[in-house]
Amino acid sequence: MAKFNPWEMACSQLDTVAQKIGLDKNIHAKLRRCKRALIVSIPIRMDNGSVEVFEGYRVQHNLERGPAKGGIRYHPDVSLDEVKALAMWMTWKCAVVGIPYGGAKGGVVCDPSKMSIYEIEKLTRRFTSEISIIIGPEKDIPAPDVNTNPQIMAWIMDTYSMNIGYSAPGVVTGKPIEIGGSEGRLTATGRGAMFVIDEALKYKKIKPSDCTVSVQGFGNVGSATAQFLRELGCKVIGVTDVSGGLFNKKGIDIPKLLEYVKSSPAKSIKGFSDGDFVSGIEKANEELFNLEVDILAPCALENQITSRNAAKIKAKIIAEGANGPTTPNADKILHDNGVMVLPDILTNAGGVTVSYFEWVQDLQSHFWRPEGIDKELKRIMTKSFADVLAIAEKEKCDMRLAAYILAVSRVATAVKLRGVYP
Repeated sequence: MAKFNPWEMACSQLDTVAQKIGLDKNIHAKLRRCKRALIVSIPIRMDNGSVEVFEGYRVQHNLERGPAKGGIRYHPDVSLDEVKALAMWMTWKCAVVGIPYGGAKGGVVCDPSKMSIYEIEKLTRRFTSEISIIIGPEKDIPAPDVNTNPQIMAWIMDTYSMNIGYSAPGVVTGKPIEIGGSEGRLTATGRGAMFVIDEALKYKKIKPSDCTVSVQGFGNVGSATAQFLRELGCKVIGVTDVSGGLFNKKGIDIPKLLEYVKSSPAKSIKGFSDGDFVSGIEKANEELFNLEVDILAPCALENQITSRNAAKIKAKIIAEGANGPTTPNADKILHDNGVMVLPDILTNAGGVTVSYFEWVQDLQSHFWRPEGIDKELKRIMTKSFADVLAIAEKEKCDMRLAAYILAVSRVATAVKLRGVYP
C-alpha cells in the first residue's frame, strides 16, 4: 500500500475545487504552494545529561487575508509534508468562518509521552527561540494542537516576550486565562463542532434525544465534542483513544468518563467500568467505525477513514473534529452511500474562531464574558454551516466541496485584489 501523504491529499482537494469553480491558473499555482517553511534543529540537554537534537517546523501557507494562524503539534510522526498540509487546511478553515487570518502550522518530531516535563519545557523554549524570526502578534500566532496545551503556550509566550523585552500575550492563543487567555478557548473546538452537528441534525430532521454518537479520540477535541453532544441530548455509545475502545449501547456517562481520564495516571479511558472495553487501537477503531450510529465524530489524527473502511461505515453523518481524517477516495464512497460528511474546515473551526477572539482581546487588553464568547461562536458557526449548505444545494455537491468552494473563492478574491508583488 502506498504511503499516505497529507500534502498530496490537500493539493488534490484544492485541484478539485479549482476545476469546479474555474479558478484562474495563476492564482491556483500560487495557492498550491506555501509562502514559507522554516526547518529548525532543536538541541536539548536531556535529564540524563545527554544532548538530543529534535527537528521542528513552522509553515505559513498563505497570508493574503491577514496574519498566519495555526497550532503546534508534538508527535513522533510529524513531517514537513504533514505540517504543510495542515497549514493549507488552516487557510481554508479561517476563510470558511470569515476570520481575517491566513493558514500556518507547526510541529516537532518527538514523543512527549517519553519526556519529562522539564525536557518538554526546554524543547518548547528552544523551538520558540528558533521560530521567533517569523512569529509575532502581527505576523503568525501559534496555538495548541496534538500533544500541546495551555502550559506549553505559556512557555511560548514567555520565551518570545523575553526575547523582545516586553510581554506580548497576543503572540499565542490557547494560553492560560491568567496571562491573557480567553474564556471558552480550551473547549472551543468541541463546542463549535456541536453547533455544526446541531444544525446538521435539524437539516436531517433528527432529534438530539433520538441521536446516537460514536467518537474517535478522547483528547481535548473528542472529549469536549462528546461532552457537548451529551448536553445537547445525544447518546454517546462508543469512544476510542490510544488505549482502545469503550462501548455501551445504553450510553456512556461522559462526565464520569472525563473525571476518570483526568484522575487516571495514564490519562486514558482504559479501566473505566461503565461499558465494554476493547484493547488495541486498530481493533477498537474498526469496531467504532462499524457501529450503527447517527453521528461518527473522528477527532484523532488524519487518514483514519480510507477506501479500506469507508464502505463499512453505517453512520448517517460524519463530523470531522480532526484535521484531514477522510481521504478523497473515502469521500467518494461515503457520498455514494448517502453519508453526510461535515468537513474539518467547517466542523472544527470553533477552535481557531475563539483563538481569534482571544487575539482580539489581547490586542485590546479588554476581555469578554463567557456567555458573550459562546453566543458569538454559535453565530459564526451556524452562519458558516448555512453558507456551506447553500452552496452544496446550489451546486448539487457534497459539503466538503461546498466548503472548499466558499473558502478558496474568498482567498482567491484576496489574492486577486492584492495582486503580485512587485
